[in-house]
Amino acid sequence: MVPFRKVFAALLTLGALSSASASAQMIDTPASHAVIMDHATGKILYTKNGDEPMTPASMTKMMTAYVVFKLIERGELSLTDKFTVSEDAWRRGGFPSGTSTMGLVPKDTPTVEELLHGVITMSGNDACIVLAEGISGSEEAFSRRMTEMAHELGLTSVNFVNSTGLSGEGHVVSAEDLARLAKMTIDDYPQYYEWYSLPSYTWRQYTQANRNPLLEVAGADGLKTGHLESSGYGLTASAVRDGVRRTIVVNGLPTMAARARESERLMRIAFQSFELKTIGPETLALPDVEVWLGETRTVPVSLAEPIEVAGHKAAFSNAKVEIVLAGPVKAPVKKGDQVGKLVITMEGSEPTEAPIIAEADVKKLGFVGMALEGVRTFISSGNE
Repeated sequence: MVPFRKVFAALLTLGALSSASASAQMIDTPASHAVIMDHATGKILYTKNGDEPMTPASMTKMMTAYVVFKLIERGELSLTDKFTVSEDAWRRGGFPSGTSTMGLVPKDTPTVEELLHGVITMSGNDACIVLAEGISGSEEAFSRRMTEMAHELGLTSVNFVNSTGLSGEGHVVSAEDLARLAKMTIDDYPQYYEWYSLPSYTWRQYTQANRNPLLEVAGADGLKTGHLESSGYGLTASAVRDGVRRTIVVNGLPTMAARARESERLMRIAFQSFELKTIGPETLALPDVEVWLGETRTVPVSLAEPIEVAGHKAAFSNAKVEIVLAGPVKAPVKKGDQVGKLVITMEGSEPTEAPIIAEADVKKLGFVGMALEGVRTFISSGNE
């Protein structure tokens, strides 16, 4: 392992870091689960129980909508297709069950586009069930499709048992996977993502306001709230400021007001307290790596390509930077060979890893050289 101080000194040459003390307290939140993600890179800037499966409540509807977007893209569905509202969808998702409804009644025939607005803006459980039944025949079958697609997308924490986010045994997803789903929604379907910022939607005479409290905050343009007694109040939200997009996820807050306050605070922190730095091979001088049985005993190394390092500004001055090798680097070595990886660990953020490569060829010792090296190694070990 290369000495920490030697490598980190090179990192400091990248530019002025925050003047905050290395011992400054990192952020905390009363939310039981929380994530801050940089959108462009997908890096998790802050996480509190972010990889732990949790009850997402109506934040589930982000996946319901994403599945529909994907089917439209594949040509399996169109925005103008109409589905008939069943008695079951009305009873379980309509006015009889609460306020999270589009206001559908049995035998209504809304279009897919209207139902999507019902899901995204109105948080309509009835709209979700109608889509699920119209696409897969039953909500159970559609939920399996949601889970399968989520796994295909790399959202490994997901297990959905319904399309609505209503209470269901084993219905879980992590906050980090919700942030990743938000990123995919924004990147893959910008034409539909715009709907997440609508302040309200009206189906016939029934109007429902968007519950996202951050839509009144500058730059915020989505995504979805959630609430159950078992999960508390949650929100997945995204915003853009000065060309930078950040996404937050919170869950487990005690009240709607607490969700609004904490979401706004975390979004402000996401932009003010975190930064992203680009480290290129030409800006980071790494120490040579030892080579076993080579004509030279070390080889110069560098980053294979530029990497992005993200974290709380106060954490940069106390970062841990290491070169990690899988084992001894054995000759022969060719220029461009990967010989290990650089690992940068900062408090509150996921480690950043990047491959390092050899910057020169190192030939293997001949027979005599190998014999002499064996003698040298024997003598050295005897002196320890």
